[in-house]
Parts: sequence; C-alpha cells; structure tokens
Amino acid sequence: MFSERWLCFCCPPMHKSPRRTIVAPIEQNPIQPESRLQLQTSRLSNRQKQKSELHLAAVVIIQTWFRRRRALFEIRRKTAWTIYQNIEYAGEQNQLKLYNFFLELMQTVSKNPRDATVAAKVLRRSSSLSGLAEELELKQLTSPTIINVESSYQGPHIDKPINREHFEALILAFQRGELLHAHYVLLILHELRHILKNLPNINIVSTHQTTCVTVVGDLHGSLADLMIIFHKNGLPSNENPYIFNGDIVDRGFQSIEVFLLISVALIVYPNNIYLNRGNHEDHVLNLRYGFMKEIIHKYKSHATRLLHLFENIYSWLPVASLIDDHIFVTHGGISNITDLTIINQIKRQKYVSVLSPSFIIPPNEDEFQIGNIPNDLLLEWRQILDLLWSDPKQSDGCEPNTYRGGGCYWGPDVTNDILEKHKWSLLIRSHECKEEGFDYTHDKKVLTVFSASNYYAVGSNRGAYVKVITNQPPLIVQFVSTKSSHKSLTLWERVSHVEEQAIQNLLEKFSVNQNRLIREFAVVDRKKTGRISINEWCDIVSRVLNLHLPWRTLKSRLVQTDSDGSIIYESTFRFKQLQVTLSVPTSERRTSLCQAIYRNKDLLETVFRAIDKDNSGVISMKEFTDVCVSLGHHNGTKFDGKQIMDLAASIDLDKNGVIDFNEFLEAFRIVDITDHFDDES
Repeated sequence: MFSERWLCFCCPPMHKSPRRTIVAPIEQNPIQPESRLQLQTSRLSNRQKQKSELHLAAVVIIQTWFRRRRALFEIRRKTAWTIYQNIEYAGEQNQLKLYNFFLELMQTVSKNPRDATVAAKVLRRSSSLSGLAEELELKQLTSPTIINVESSYQGPHIDKPINREHFEALILAFQRGELLHAHYVLLILHELRHILKNLPNINIVSTHQTTCVTVVGDLHGSLADLMIIFHKNGLPSNENPYIFNGDIVDRGFQSIEVFLLISVALIVYPNNIYLNRGNHEDHVLNLRYGFMKEIIHKYKSHATRLLHLFENIYSWLPVASLIDDHIFVTHGGISNITDLTIINQIKRQKYVSVLSPSFIIPPNEDEFQIGNIPNDLLLEWRQILDLLWSDPKQSDGCEPNTYRGGGCYWGPDVTNDILEKHKWSLLIRSHECKEEGFDYTHDKKVLTVFSASNYYAVGSNRGAYVKVITNQPPLIVQFVSTKSSHKSLTLWERVSHVEEQAIQNLLEKFSVNQNRLIREFAVVDRKKTGRISINEWCDIVSRVLNLHLPWRTLKSRLVQTDSDGSIIYESTFRFKQLQVTLSVPTSERRTSLCQAIYRNKDLLETVFRAIDKDNSGVISMKEFTDVCVSLGHHNGTKFDGKQIMDLAASIDLDKNGVIDFNEFLEAFRIVDITDHFDDES
C-alpha cells in the first residue's frame, strides 16, 4: 500500500553519493632504509631542540630567582654590616668622650678651658721612662724574680735564651687552653721591651733575601685566626718574615696569648718579625674593650705588674714599616701632613697613650695653659694620631674623622700627594673590618687588610693576610676560622645569623633608651594618637641613638605601621625580641634608673677601673681620696679628710673599707634618683 516513496516538495532533493569501494593500495615505491633513518633523525632532532628550549627557559627562571635572592641577601648583609659598624664606631666615640663624661658624672668641674684636662689627670698613667730612676722603678716593680713558680704549676716553662722550641711549646699549650705563669709572662715582656727600645720609629723591611713578607692585619685577641694563618702560611722564621700591623689585643678573649706568641716570635727572629703599633695598643682603649679585664681575670694578684709593663711596651712599639722603600705599612693611614722626616725624629716613648699624651698635662699643671703648647709639639702628636686612627674616603680632601672621634679622613688626592712625595707605590693599612677581609681603594693605591674573621658575628666577615713578593703584585689569602663543633653554614644561614645578631644589638640600644625615645615621640605626637610619620620616627631614632642607619629599610624589623603608613611608635617596645632584652616590669622610676646605669655601664666600668690604680678590683680609700682632692682642687671646693671619709663610707655599703663595682653603680643610681627628684621639683 505504501510501496511508493514519498518526497517532500518544500525541501531540495538530496543526493547521496555512492559508497566508494576501498581498495588497498599497492606499494609501488617503498621507502628506502636510508630515508627512514633520516626521518627518525629529524624527529629526534626536533625533540632535542624542544628539550633544549625548555631547559634554557628553566635556566633563565632559576638564574632570575637566584639573582633576586642574592640581591636580597646582599641588601640584608649590608644593612647588618652598617648596624655593626655604626655601633662599633659609636663606642669609640664614647671612649674618646670619656673624660667629659667623668666630669659630668662627678658634677664638680667648672666650665673653664683649663679644666678640660682634669679627667685626663684622673686617668693619667705615669709618663714614659725618661730617667734612670724611673727605669729602675719599673724593673723593680715588674721583675720576674719577684714571682716564684709554684711546684704545682703544670704549664710550659720558659728560660733564657728564648728559642723556637719555646715558641712551639707555647703554641701547643695555648691551643690546649693552658695559662702561662705570670713569672714567664714578665720574662717574655722584658725581653721584648729590650729589643723594641733599639728599634727605629719605622721598621725597614727588605724582601731581597727572603723574596716575600707576610702582612697580618687586626687580630683582636683571636687565637684561632692566628693559628689558621700559621697553618696556611707557615710559622714565622728567618725565611718566612711577618709584619703584624697592630690591634693585637682587645675585644677577643685570648689577647694575652696572641700578644705573647707574636712577642716570642719577634724575640726568636728579631730581624725578620716586625710589630707595628695599633690604636688599641693604648691603655685608655684597654680600659673599655676588654684587655685590662682579661689580664685581671687571668692573673689576678699579678695584674698590676703586667699592666704597667704592657703600658710601657706600647710606647716603644714602632708606628709603621717600610717594605723595599716603596710599600708603606701602618695601622690607620695617613693625612695631608704626614712626613717621614718628622716621624723619624719623634721620641715615641713619650706617647704611653696616644689619646692622652703626657705633654697635655705637664708636671707643674698649675702653670699650664693650652696656648703654651708649641705648634711643633702639636704637629708631632698629629703625626702619630693620624698614623694610628685615620680612614680613607672616596672624595678628595682631608678632614677630621668625626665618625671615630680621632684621626682624619683622607681622600685620593692626599694619597697621590703623599705617595708621590715619598716615592711609594702602595699603602697597606688595617684598622677597618672588611667583609672579604681586604679592600682596595684610591685606584688600588691603598690596601686594607683585616685578619680577624667572624669579627661581628659568625659568618659576618672573612679574614685575610697579604704576601708582598719581590717585583710582583701583592698576593691576598682569605680564610675563615670555624670551631670544630660548628657545622659549615649555608649562605642563607650565614646571612640570617649575621642579620639576627645585628638586629639584636640594635634592639638593645632601643631597650636602654626607651624612656628617652618615648619622650621624643610624645613631643611630636601632640594629639596623643600613638602614631607619627616615618620621617619623624627616622629623625628621632637617629638623633637619640646617635646612629646613622637606613632606618626606612629597617623599620619593618623594628616597628609596626598602620594602614596609612604611619609609625605606631610604642610597638617597638612590644616586639618579642625586645621583651627578652628588657627586664621584668618594674616601676617607671626604677626602669629609668636601670636604663641609665645600663646605658652608661661601659663608661662607668671604665671610670671605675681608671680610679682603681692598682687594678685590685676595688677602689681603696687612698685612691678615692686622691680623686676627690684632685677634683676639689680644680673646682675650688676644698674637701677635708672627714668629708672624704664620710662620702666614701656612704658608698661603701658593706663597710669593708673598699668600694667594689656594684657599690660604685649603686652610688650612681642614688645620684640619679636625686637628680630625678630635683627635676620634678
């Protein structure tokens, strides 16, 4: 019925193409084996090209990440380095301002130009030996025969003549942590002094026989660094000469051992071992930076004899060395007035302390006037001061070194003038810690070498020494001393550790100056919002702490900010690290007093040790009386014996007849309380 096919007239007809019959092709031209191999090779080449492009992209990404990471490390390390240097140099400035602090502390000296010498009078040591009587007195006080060696002593023994076997025995003993008996220390120091007295102001060094000489920079009591230098470069000998360029002592805990080893080397090889004086070879610096404390701790009852002898030995140390007539080696540097003719004529033994030279206070001080000091004497003093304290700068000129408080800054023009004047080719100096252990400046005419590694913290810097070889450029050798118990640190760990220690030191400054900072912040914050601008915060912190640091970079580690970018200044003292530094909460007045004592602790300890002339660890009534009489004389106030004894008794809390350091601090606290009440009234 429906056999017919229905078609739709509204749609166009559809034509279905017939099904094609698939017939397998017959290979008429098969691919040859050679062509197949070429095709496979082409495909493999394309794959390798794609992989190479992928590897190259990965390398670029990794390099970009690494460079950014390295740049971040460098910023963090430089910031930490700046913190360390600012705190260190601020400490040296404080030491040079010690005399003014002492006057303010006692509040007895009137504002008179002549009275500026009173503190130096209080801290002054006996002048350098100029007469037979003083020479005999020193020998009697410091003679080794005065001290007997106990039968129970198990350390190394030294006898005359001192030889290389003694030197090697001392090295082994010091590495084992043994302490040399005071009898032998005095014996070595007297032998050293005898040699030094016959040396010129400038050592004359030649490499024509030995072909080279090794220059070692600041060691600062680091026995580990000295041992590494001896291990890498060989022990001192006539064939292996050394120049030790000052700052042997202070800061480190083994200054006496380092100084004794170098002294014995000089005694055994007097014609090939040279020792220049540094700015820390000065009893005024030793008062603060640890060497005096180390001697008192290690030698107790014999400390006075040792300190007197060390002070005198410092004055006999040469101030520079000249290698092959064209390489000048000195601790600090030069200035626009540096003149070898003047330096060679100076009687260096007068300068027991370069910071407080004896001519500042003549024997008849009642007739003293500053204007009476001859210009040639001041020029002579400047020669010594500049050699030991100066630093190079990038710009031309010569100006006072206000950063350290002593010496000068000299520029490339001064270097060129002085080197040309004396026909030198290179100036080698130390005095500054460098991250790599060395640094060239002034078109490679000034080389700084620093030999104490890990100076600020573990990983903070490398140490270095320089080998001066005949007719060759200087060879610089770098090293880092690490204790066997410490694993080697990665770059990240090293930078993080250094940064952490630097921030901790900086937070300590915030801690002891908390009340002063809060007062300054409150003056700016008139509306009591607890917030100030970044500029105001940076200015106040820089002024109060007296540290010129990149505060904008550091603010994220020290303080919190609000959404507007303003500084929440009280947040600094809520930081976890700072809470560890701060003591438990106490009353506001007690906190202020603790901060005042802690802020001035180093200076107070320096003053205490200066008054303690016999280095007994306590101030006797005679020492206290001498200070009171001296200060009273210059202030016009006459103290009678009863007044002085009453004052001493009020400080001597345990009534044992002497004043120890804790009682000295307590007296300062009481004075501070009185001043506080006076201010309130």
